[in-house]
Amino acid sequence: MRELGFLSFVPNHGGTAGAAAALEDGLRLFETAESLGYGTGWVRGRHFEPFLTSPMTFFAAAAQRTSTIGFGTAVLGMRYEDPIRLAEDASTVDLLSGGRVQLGISTGIAGYGPILDPVFGGSERSFRDEAEARAARLLEVLQGEPLGTAGKGYESIPAGADLALQPLSPGLRDRVWWGGGSTGTAIRTAEKGLLLHCSTLNTEDTGAPFAQAQADQLTAYRERFAELQAAGEHPGRTPRVAVGRIVVPLLDDHDRRVHEEFLTGYASGMDDEGRPRAARPSASAGSCRVAWTRSSTHSPPTRPCSRPTSS
Repeated sequence: MRELGFLSFVPNHGGTAGAAAALEDGLRLFETAESLGYGTGWVRGRHFEPFLTSPMTFFAAAAQRTSTIGFGTAVLGMRYEDPIRLAEDASTVDLLSGGRVQLGISTGIAGYGPILDPVFGGSERSFRDEAEARAARLLEVLQGEPLGTAGKGYESIPAGADLALQPLSPGLRDRVWWGGGSTGTAIRTAEKGLLLHCSTLNTEDTGAPFAQAQADQLTAYRERFAELQAAGEHPGRTPRVAVGRIVVPLLDDHDRRVHEEFLTGYASGMDDEGRPRAARPSASAGSCRVAWTRSSTHSPPTRPCSRPTSS
C-alpha cells in the first residue's frame, strides 16, 4: 500500500486576524488536502513557537470538518509529554474521527534540555532515559493495561477496581510511529512493534549517500520486524514506514524571494550526496513536507530535497 501525505507546522506569523485565523487556515488545509486525495496530514507540536502547540485539540476540530483524511503527529518528543494525558487526548480524538489518528512520537532533541527542563521540570534520569520511560508508559496506557487500583474507591470507580485508560480506542496502539534517523533506532522501533517514521534527517553518518543510508535503515527495520514475527512476537501487525521529503512550491518570483533564505541555507548544509556538512542546515517552518507511506517494498527518492523539486 502506498499513500501520499503532507506535513504542516500550522504557522502563526501574526497578521491582522492573528492566531485564530492561522488555525482556521490549518483546518482549511486539511479540508483541501482531503478533497485532493491525500491520505494523512501530519503536524508538528512545537512548544512556545508561533506554530501549532496542541495537535490533538486541532485534530478534534479537523475531525468534524473531514471524513477520510488521517491525522498524524510527526513527531511528539516524549521527554516533555505526560503519557497518560496524551493517551487520553489521542484516544478521544481517535474515537471522534473514526480511527484516523496516527500517533508519531520520539525521544525529542536532547540539546534543548537546558532550555526546557527548567520549564517542564527536571529528571534524575538522562534526557533519553526519561523520554524512553514516558514512551513505554504511553504504550502501556494505550494497550489498556491496569495503571493502578481504586483503593477504597475513587469517584465512580468501585473499591479495588483497576484504573485504566478511558476512553480506550481499540487499534490506536497499533498506529503508534517512532521517529528514527539511524539503523539502531530502526531496529529498536521494530523490537517495540512500532511503525517507523523517517524524514530528511539522518542522525548517523555511515559514509553512504543519504538515500542509501536511509534505505539501509528501512531494510534493517523490516528484517528485524520479520525476525520477531517469525518468533511469535507482534502477531497481526504490519510493519509500515513513512518517509518525508521537503517540497517547496515555487510558482512565481514572490515565492522564490520568500523561500530563498531557506533554500540557500538548506542546500549549503548538504553535500552532493545528501550528507550533512559539519554545520547544521538552517530550518524553516514555512516549508511543506510530503510523506510516502508504504507497508511492503520501498524505494526512497534518490536524495533529500536540498533544492526545489517537483512531485
